Formats: sequence, structure tokens, C-alpha cells
Amino acid sequence: MATLTDDKTPRNDSLIGNLTGYIDTRIDLVRLEAQEKAKTVFVSSVHGVALGVLGFLFVVFGSIYLGLLLNDVLDSPSAGFGLVAALYLLLAILFFVGIDKKIFQGVADKLLNNTIYKSDKRS
Repeated sequence: MATLTDDKTPRNDSLIGNLTGYIDTRIDLVRLEAQEKAKTVFVSSVHGVALGVLGFLFVVFGSIYLGLLLNDVLDSPSAGFGLVAALYLLLAILFFVGIDKKIFQGVADKLLNNTIYKSDKRS
């Protein structure tokens, strides 16, 4: 009676070699895909942070400019900055109350509607 170790034929060695090579290739492919996804997340994160910083700087300098402009229009040394501060206070109250959630929910519904099924490549 022959055992499994006695069946060392060139065909079995070739089959085992091919299977081992296939498994190694699949492992390398998974590693490369993970590396690509990590790189994409990193680039997107850096891009988002850069846009956030630039947007923040725009709001800060735009607010200073608007305050100075309103000061000049109102002929007052501080009324313009008070109006800009009141605008930000009003926005903060609206966000705190939750009015923005309805707006963001509507936008999210339109943007993300059925994205799972659209991105699924299986038929």
C-alpha cells in the first residue's frame, strides 16, 4: 500500500510548485493592493489637511478684511469687527441648534445614493 510520501512523481512536484507559486503571487498581490490603498488614504489625508488649512486662512483673512471694510463704511474703529463677530455667533447658534444637519443630510443622500451598488463590479 502506497502512502502519500511515496507518490513523489514529477507531476505532483510540478502541481505543488505551481500551487505554492500561485499562493505566493496572491499574497504579493494582496500586499500591493494594501500598499496602494494606504498610499491613496495618505495622499487624500494630506490633500484634505492642506485644503483645510488654506480654507481656514481664507476665512481668517477674509474676516479681518470684512471687519476693516465695515469699520471704514460705518466710520467706527470697532463696529465692523462686532458685526463680523455677530455673524459668526449666529452661524454657531444655527449649527448648535442643528439646522445644518438637515442640509447636510440632503446633500449626503444625493451624493451617496446607491454608491455601494455602483462601485460593485460583480454582475
